[in-house]
Amino acid sequence: MEFVSRRPIVATVLCILGLGAASYLTYIHFTSSASISCLAIKGINCEKVITSPQSLVFGVPVAILGLAFFVAMLALCVPPAWRSQQHFIAPARLVGAVTGVGFICYLLYAELFEIRAICIWCTAVHVLTFLLFVTIATGWDDALDLREAAAEG
Repeated sequence: MEFVSRRPIVATVLCILGLGAASYLTYIHFTSSASISCLAIKGINCEKVITSPQSLVFGVPVAILGLAFFVAMLALCVPPAWRSQQHFIAPARLVGAVTGVGFICYLLYAELFEIRAICIWCTAVHVLTFLLFVTIATGWDDALDLREAAAEG
């Protein structure tokens, strides 16, 4: 039960870190005078990735989608949400995490095979999204136990 009590905190911290990285990418996307801070190593080119056609999905910047994802996930991952008796929260949290991982699979494909460059900031968002998925998916039973414990008393 020790990790169970920490899982909501881990998920919240991951969401806050993801929110920070997505906020930075959103700022860079909308600020033409800003230069993105990125490592200068072969195959890593943040500028190329964030200005590519793949940086938009249905006309919406991917950075905005990441920002929206982490805002929504933060609301679903704070400790009170894990203890909530609302039956839709735990499934919504899991669906959000699965959707996030599916989207990063698309983005990784785009970076590796279409853009042929990697963005370190995007990779940070991908890693945080994956870790959030693992935290949520491996805690499915724990989330249900926390909800039942809150209902009992």
